[in-house]
Amino acid sequence: MEGFLDIPVRAQKPRERGITHVIDRGLSIAAVDGLIETVGDSVDIVKLGWGTALVTANLQDKVARYAAHGIPVVLGGTLTELAIRQGRVKEMVGWLHELGLRHVEISDGTITIDPRVKRELIAELSREFTVLSEVGSKDAEVIMAPYVWVEQIEAELEAGAWKVIAEGRESGTAGIARPDGEIRMGLVDEIVHAVNAEQIIFDAPQHPQQVWFLKHIGADCNLGNIAAEDVLSLETLRLGLRSDTVEQFAPDGRS
Repeated sequence: MEGFLDIPVRAQKPRERGITHVIDRGLSIAAVDGLIETVGDSVDIVKLGWGTALVTANLQDKVARYAAHGIPVVLGGTLTELAIRQGRVKEMVGWLHELGLRHVEISDGTITIDPRVKRELIAELSREFTVLSEVGSKDAEVIMAPYVWVEQIEAELEAGAWKVIAEGRESGTAGIARPDGEIRMGLVDEIVHAVNAEQIIFDAPQHPQQVWFLKHIGADCNLGNIAAEDVLSLETLRLGLRSDTVEQFAPDGRS
């Protein structure tokens, strides 16, 4: 009887749109199993937040668990930034091979990286990895003009990035969001006017941010930095199964 309602049709994985990019802040194996059991079909990619992969005691088992269920894992972009800063990119790539990871994030939200160097690294790594690049600063005081966002996003896509993440931090208080969590609506409008929204993953860890993006861009908007405990909630928002989005995504049967 589960098909008795008219709800949006979700694309099957692997998806190119409607991506839910989940942040793992240090989940136990039991928590990973619970996530997969409950809502695994809604998880498109998992990021092991910032530098947690270097200190978590269950890394190998966790990566294997996600892989067994066809869920790609990417290390936090902070590790890539540190590798660039310390001249250890080759060693980082070797570690990715050891872990069996096929995705890599390249960001410059914490450490300043010459844009040319970043694009060259995207081009180089995209030959053997699926690259997610990230644009925007983790510093809430840093404000970039919309045209700069657009130029950087376009340049990194051209360099070989699969998707570009619009920075918002895991807290949702920087980059495309103001320190109070409000989305910089004019900025997002200018970005999606110039760049196909399907090529962007918008950081939206906060519930109101998720609602805004889904209403503004659509049920298949790519959203990132989603906490594991919020994946099921987000999926109901996408399908019009929660009051916030019923009017947008659940058609009136009387019409």
